[in-house]
Amino acid sequence: MQITQPTHDVIPTVAEPPSFEEGGTLRQQARASGMDPDYWYAVEEVRNMKPGTSKEVIFWKRSIALFRTKDGSFRAIENRCLHRQIKLTLGEVEGCELVCAYHGWKYNGEGRVTEIPDLFGRKKVPKLAVRNYPVQVRYGLVWVFPGDPKLADSRHIPDIPELEGPKRWSCVPISFECSAHHSMIIDNVSDFSHAYLHRRFRPFVGAELVRFETVGDDVHLSYNTKVGRGKISSHFVDHDQIDTNHMDLCFKYPYQWSNTDEQIKHWLFVLPIDESRSRTFFLFYFKSLKIPYTPIRIPRWAMEMVLKIANRRLIGPLLTEDQFAMEAEQDGYQKFWGAPPIEVNPVVRAFQKVTVRKWREHLDREANANHDTA
Repeated sequence: MQITQPTHDVIPTVAEPPSFEEGGTLRQQARASGMDPDYWYAVEEVRNMKPGTSKEVIFWKRSIALFRTKDGSFRAIENRCLHRQIKLTLGEVEGCELVCAYHGWKYNGEGRVTEIPDLFGRKKVPKLAVRNYPVQVRYGLVWVFPGDPKLADSRHIPDIPELEGPKRWSCVPISFECSAHHSMIIDNVSDFSHAYLHRRFRPFVGAELVRFETVGDDVHLSYNTKVGRGKISSHFVDHDQIDTNHMDLCFKYPYQWSNTDEQIKHWLFVLPIDESRSRTFFLFYFKSLKIPYTPIRIPRWAMEMVLKIANRRLIGPLLTEDQFAMEAEQDGYQKFWGAPPIEVNPVVRAFQKVTVRKWREHLDREANANHDTA
C-alpha cells in the first residue's frame, strides 16, 4: 500500500521564536506580546496570604514584593533591596514593614527605607526608596496596578454587581499557574472548537459561532452551544428555567468574561509572567443551582460550600484539562514556531490582533516618554 507524503515537512526550529520587535506572523507577534501595564491585574487570592506574610508576584518579568501587614492591609513594592539587590520577599514582615533578610534594612508600604541597623556613624537614614504600586482588594482577590500610578484612579477593576451587596451571588475564586503565554489562555477560554478536550466533563457541546465583532479593545462573540451537559453538572443546572443553549463571551482587554442567560457567569483575570508563563484567576458564579433530581434550588447559605466542592471535583479538574492542552501548545510552539499558522475559528485572530495592537501601543508610549525625558 502506498502512503501519500505531505506536501511539505515541518522541521523543528533550532532558533528561538522571534521577539516582538523582530516581527513575524500575527501568531508570532501575539506569542511575544506582553500586556499593557496600565490596567489593574489580579495577583493573588486574599485567602492565600495571612497577615505578616509576603510573596513574590511577577508582572511581565517584573518582580513585585506583595506583603500583608500585621493589620491585614496589603502593600506592593519593587522586590529588591537597594543595598545588595536581593529580593525583599526573602525577608520577613515586621508590623507594617518588610525587612530585608541580608542586613535588616526596613521598607514601608511606600517603598521608603525606614531603618538601617548599622549606619556606621551616620545619624540619619538616607532618603532611599524603591517603587511602590497601588493595591486594591476586591472579589476575594488582591489587585496591583503595575503601570503609570497617575492612571490608577481612572482605570477601574471590572464592576461585577452580582458579587457585591447583601444579595451577592456566591463565588469561590480558583487560580493556578500555567506554563503558557497569556494569549494562549485567552484563545483557549473563548475558542469553543476544543470541545473534544472536555469530552469527559462536557461543559459545552456542539458549539456554533453565531456572532463576533471587535469594538475598540473588546472582542464580543456568541455561540449556540449546549452548556452544562456533563454527567454531574447537568443535575445541578435547571435547564427548564435557564436557556443553556446560548452563551455570550467577551475578551475585554485584558480580561475575559462569559454570560449564559444572566444566570451562569464567569470572569477570567490573567497575570502575564513572561513569554511562557502566566497565572490565571477564575471567578465562576451562579445565580442559583438546584438540588439534583429535584426542582428545589440550593439555599443561598449553602451555595459557597457547594462551589468549594465543585471547584475541587468539577471545575478544577476541568481547568486541569485546559492547562494540559495550553502547556502542550506552548511546548509545541517553542519547537515549531515557524510552522504555518492554521486557524479554523476566526475569533482567535481577532483576539491576537487586539493583543498585538495593545502591546505595540504600550511600547510606542514608552518610547515617546523616554524620548521626552532624554
